[in-house]
Amino acid sequence: MRDLFDEVFRNEPLDPEASARRGMRGQRRKRFYENVTVGHDGAILIDGKEVRTPARRPLAAPTGALAKAIAEEWNAQRDVIDPAAMPLTRLANAVIDAVVDQPDAVAQAIADYLGSDLVFYRADAPVELIARQAQMWDPLLAFARDDLGARFMLAQGVVHVAQPREAMAAARHAIPREPWRLGAVSVITTLTGSALIALALAQGRLSADAAWAAARVDEDWTMAIWGRDEEALARRAARRAEFDAAVKVLELTR
Repeated sequence: MRDLFDEVFRNEPLDPEASARRGMRGQRRKRFYENVTVGHDGAILIDGKEVRTPARRPLAAPTGALAKAIAEEWNAQRDVIDPAAMPLTRLANAVIDAVVDQPDAVAQAIADYLGSDLVFYRADAPVELIARQAQMWDPLLAFARDDLGARFMLAQGVVHVAQPREAMAAARHAIPREPWRLGAVSVITTLTGSALIALALAQGRLSADAAWAAARVDEDWTMAIWGRDEEALARRAARRAEFDAAVKVLELTR
């Protein structure tokens, strides 16, 4: 069981974009267990035996509800184990094996996004896209101002605009420190290109669907103009699965 688990999940990247790509083409191995349950301490048990991450640490969640959700991923596998259908397990491995050991580095990576957040950079044409960005992104600026005490500056185009240090510092205080929530916010930030979207979602100021829609404004606009790209949509679906897993972690660790 250990060898098969390591073969399927070893070297899983923390980067959710890379994880999504790997999940789409992930190795599949025959299911080797009968049942997955949750121990009293939130540990995931395969046929009564403790599961370990690729770094040989116990696979366990901080809440019973989250542990149950991870176990359900395992029980949902049928004849083969499909990593693409187990984003919670991959995120759990990343949190336990990476985030726990380097929370400051993960928090800094999130803070770095605040310097060039997606929602700060607005189109200068056409007017319909300008209006759509304002509709979806202005509430996030209001969240930053009213909830975080951070006033950020906007720019048109892609020329970098330095943000006030006071705003950066104020928003950084909202980055969670608990490893599971920190890992989830990191995933959402990377997938959306916006730390503000991730923080608003973590604080319950934005629904998952609204957050995803806000992150895809430009992409949806391009698709409306040029048509659907099935390969791009498949990649988008894989990213959405990673996103939804991170959202579930936030929901089940409140």
